[in-house]
This record gives sequence, structure tokens and C-alpha cells, in this order.
Amino acid sequence: MDKHTISALVENKFGVLARVSGMLSGRGFNIETLNVAPTENPAVSRITATIIADEESLNRCIRQLDRLDNVITVQNYDGVNCVARELVLVRVRADDATRANIIGLAEIFRAQVVDVAFDSLVLEFTGNANKTKAFLTLMEKFDIIELIRTGTLNLERGMLVAK
Repeated sequence: MDKHTISALVENKFGVLARVSGMLSGRGFNIETLNVAPTENPAVSRITATIIADEESLNRCIRQLDRLDNVITVQNYDGVNCVARELVLVRVRADDATRANIIGLAEIFRAQVVDVAFDSLVLEFTGNANKTKAFLTLMEKFDIIELIRTGTLNLERGMLVAK
């Protein structure tokens, strides 16, 4: 079983997210991440999910999603040349002895310090899966107090969409 990122453009209507997530979980697909947000068109939202599935199950999942009411299109990002990013907010324990090291590492990874407290820092980080893993591995050495992640978001590279 592998990780796959799929994205569905859906009509921005009440209950669509519940139907999509219900279909995924009801058919036994393990949802690792799920993100939903508006698009440039206020009538359309994008649901991006990372699921764990074999190839046959993935294809069945895409077909079943595509049949749901209010689903406009479904895209599988496996093998697609795309931009993939994840947003991470992480609160790390920081004292006088470690604060400068944490800030130095944050700068290397282009993370932003978004909150400073007497005993901690909150960092905002955006990157691809490999960079995210490397950043969080380094932050673990400073004692991660709290962590939240968006899951991967993808857009195909270089595709022009007719308006």
C-alpha cells in the first residue's frame, strides 16, 4: 500500500465534504490527510486527500468519487509534474540556551517565527514532503510542544486553464 494524493473540484454546497469523506471512509480507504478550501471561483471548492491504498483500490476510489453528485473533476497527482506544499505550525520549547539555534535553523529552512513566548517559539513552515520531514526532525531535538499540519496541497505545473 502506498500514499496517494488526489484532488476533487466540487460544487461549494452544503454536505459535499461529508459525502466525499463518508464515501472514502465507508469504502475502507485510510485517509491520512484531508483539506478543503475555496478556489478562485466562489462556487467551487477543492478537496485534497492523501490516502493509503494499492493501485487497484486507488483507481476504484477515483471512479467512485467521480460519480458523486456535486463532484466536478477528480485528479490523481501520482506521477504528475506538480507543485506540492504543506503548511506546518509548530510550537517548540525554547530557552535562553536554545532560542538562537532554533531561530538559526528556522532561517535556513525559510520558516518564520510567528510567536515568541518566554519558554517557547511558534514557527510557520511551508515546504514539500522531504523538506517538511527534515525540518520537523531537527525541531524534535528542541522538544516539540504542539504541532499542526495542513496535509499536502498540489497544483499541476505549467497548465493553462481556459477561462
